[in-house]
Amino acid sequence: MVSLNTISSTEGSTQKRKRLGRGNASGHGTYCGRGVKGQGSRTGIGKFNAAFEGGQTPLFRRLPKSRGFTKWNQVEFNVVNLSDLAELAALKITTVDAVVLAEHGYIRKNGNPLKVLANGKLDIAVTITANKASKEALEQIQKAGGKVELI
Repeated sequence: MVSLNTISSTEGSTQKRKRLGRGNASGHGTYCGRGVKGQGSRTGIGKFNAAFEGGQTPLFRRLPKSRGFTKWNQVEFNVVNLSDLAELAALKITTVDAVVLAEHGYIRKNGNPLKVLANGKLDIAVTITANKASKEALEQIQKAGGKVELI
């Protein structure tokens, strides 16, 4: 039977600590594992900066600055998939717009335009009011008997 007072550590899993600063009369052992000279041998240094590479130009300075630009007139859409519309249709909601989607937590910002994508399957007829829709999403909604009103 194993109990706490009979457990011993695996052989080689523990080691004796390195005893530093125990020099002798001839001066051996006086560097205490820090080596001779240099920044790492001085007191008060601790760890080096994570980006420091021993005086070599650091990686973040060797890499080029970011190129390109951000479009100033880029439009960010709220995206709704057919699978989301199918979930709403299961709740007996057949007319869907941005307000309904925001109420049920499918989109975050109500101010952004709405786009319907064809991820998932839709079997129930749904009428959706949106700004854009992919071709495949339009086809699947019409095939299910619903319609898309583009704003």
